[in-house]
Amino acid sequence: MSIENSDIKYLQGVGPKRAEILKKEANIVSLEDMLYYFPYKYDDRSRFYTVAEINGEMPYIQLKGRIIFFDMVGEGRTKRLIAKFSDNTGVIDLVWFQGLKYVTGKYKVGCEYIIFGKPTEFANSYNIVHPEIDPVENAAQVAKGLVPSYPTTELMKKSFLTSRTIQNIQFNLLTNIGWKISETLPKKILDSTKMISVSEAMRNIHFPENAEMLRKAKQRLKFDELFYIQLNILKTAALRKSKLQGIVFEKVGERFNSFYRDYLPFDLTGAQKRVMHEIRTDTKSGRQMNRLLQGDVGSGKTLVALMSMLLAVDNGCQACMMAPTEILANQHFVTLKEFLGDMDVRVELLTGSTTKKKRDTLFPDLAAGNIDILVGTHALIEETVVFRNLGLAVIDEQHRFGVEQRSRLWVKNRTIPHVLIMTATPIPRTLAMTLYGDLDVSVIDEMPPGRKPIKTVHRYETKRAEVFRFLRSEIQRGRQAYVVFPLIKESENLDYKNLEEGFEVYKKVFPEFKICMVHGKMKAKEKDAEMQRFINNEAQILVATTVIEVGVNIPNASVMLIESAERFGLSQLHQLRGRVGRGAEQSYCILVSSFKLNNTTRRRLEIMVRTTDGFEIAEEDLKLRGAGDLEGTQQSGDGLYLKIANIATDGQILQYARNIAQSVLERDPNLATPENAILKNRLEALFRRKINWGLIS
Repeated sequence: MSIENSDIKYLQGVGPKRAEILKKEANIVSLEDMLYYFPYKYDDRSRFYTVAEINGEMPYIQLKGRIIFFDMVGEGRTKRLIAKFSDNTGVIDLVWFQGLKYVTGKYKVGCEYIIFGKPTEFANSYNIVHPEIDPVENAAQVAKGLVPSYPTTELMKKSFLTSRTIQNIQFNLLTNIGWKISETLPKKILDSTKMISVSEAMRNIHFPENAEMLRKAKQRLKFDELFYIQLNILKTAALRKSKLQGIVFEKVGERFNSFYRDYLPFDLTGAQKRVMHEIRTDTKSGRQMNRLLQGDVGSGKTLVALMSMLLAVDNGCQACMMAPTEILANQHFVTLKEFLGDMDVRVELLTGSTTKKKRDTLFPDLAAGNIDILVGTHALIEETVVFRNLGLAVIDEQHRFGVEQRSRLWVKNRTIPHVLIMTATPIPRTLAMTLYGDLDVSVIDEMPPGRKPIKTVHRYETKRAEVFRFLRSEIQRGRQAYVVFPLIKESENLDYKNLEEGFEVYKKVFPEFKICMVHGKMKAKEKDAEMQRFINNEAQILVATTVIEVGVNIPNASVMLIESAERFGLSQLHQLRGRVGRGAEQSYCILVSSFKLNNTTRRRLEIMVRTTDGFEIAEEDLKLRGAGDLEGTQQSGDGLYLKIANIATDGQILQYARNIAQSVLERDPNLATPENAILKNRLEALFRRKINWGLIS
């Protein structure tokens, strides 16, 4: 039986209705998908507690006893079912708010049951809400050692697809296939790594024999997952390097040298020089450059990008720079023009707002090769945009573009252009290896001279008067300030209300200053007009949501005040802080929060106050949030949907898996030998559903 293609609905315990819910809520379609739906935790159910032992500090516990009677309490929405449960040492309430008829129909007074759940204290007594209940004769199955808990959603629970139901489905599935799964690794790798077989791993991940076998199962399945991701990335990278010819930039020409000699605003930092050297080596190698340029906000990535584009122009090519928003594209355009001064380099701008009249001259000039550098938004990938000879594409904040969108740039050229991807979101090493493992990575880890580190402080809402005094003193010194309010999708309308109320508060507190407001619900023209007022210093305070997070450069803005800072992620806070500190003046970031903070939030704010190092912040963010939530990861290429491995904690396994994948490909780049047939087939099965954009980036 091929578990990869077998429909889940035909499995005992599923059926068409549940199959539909599993597909919608958990992306489970086949038997293989089900098998790879792993528990997120395990409870030790090897011992029974007594009611007399219960206290409010306990985690999940297991009891054995009888239901004495049922009682329906409350009306309407407060209606609930309460069962008195006794084990002869005491009585505890079992409480249900949903499925009341189902419960009274299924469980009988006087029968002996095993109860499992978390006790909570209420009005000096204990209760367990929505407990798991099993007849005592099922003890051998449910009350033995480590019992898994599977992730479930509200919709799944409503269809009685509880963790227990999923465990039963897994049991039926494994029984159907004889508890045997086709091996996914060659014998040579299994022998050298001394890992258990995939069949043993699957049995012990769903039905652990003991803690040691569970550890081995997790290790094996994490290795499998990370190994195949790395094998795919490394094989794709090798294929691209061998197949894709790059345009050779033979010389460092007059424009580059003239800019370096006469127009550089300041000396390049050591990091900028190192990165330029890496880019120069790539572009003269004859292979296509595919490089990720990481650097904190304000580290000088745009200057490096411009010098790279001048290399292209000196070698008879055109270059383009693609930004995710009109404001950012405009800003890049202005910055490049300022850098270039009166140099003989033609730079043009193309965004959604570019008029038809302007386009009518721009498109023919671009096709004729009369435009050297074209800056723009995704308008660059419209079919009407034709380059004569695109030699370098610079993509800013790549996770804002879908891979398919980016790929349309390459279709415009006979030869695939060199690619330089810039990001101001520092990416932890383990994540970079997984998301961008097929790219060469350059890092600018030095700030340009004369930049002062931003001072960051955390203030509670009760200190608002002091914060306002400080804000007023900075603006009176001729500076400007951002005030950012959170925007959480689930409570968008409420958040906009908060933003508008906040706007009114700031207008009342600072009647002597001009205040403007920017948020995502505004039309692009309105938003740009308000931003322009702030850029021109016609407004001193900009009240905004996170739409100002990426890119806008206003050297005169010296204060970033973040309201409800506890509602932002670490990377987001760091990105927002990077909006200030662009000039020579001392800049400040003020994090305002309520007193009610949980430990994780408190830790986030402490890290922000302690360090301005983007890479340290990214590593901490990864530890606090895990990879799945990290900004940008879900949009980058295939997305990063790990089923069991955790990039934050499994760095060692990842490195080990990458090393082994590398050694396999060094010996057999095409996985053509009989012993590697297993790898080739598995790799194709895992990645065949996805469009292969690997050649793009």
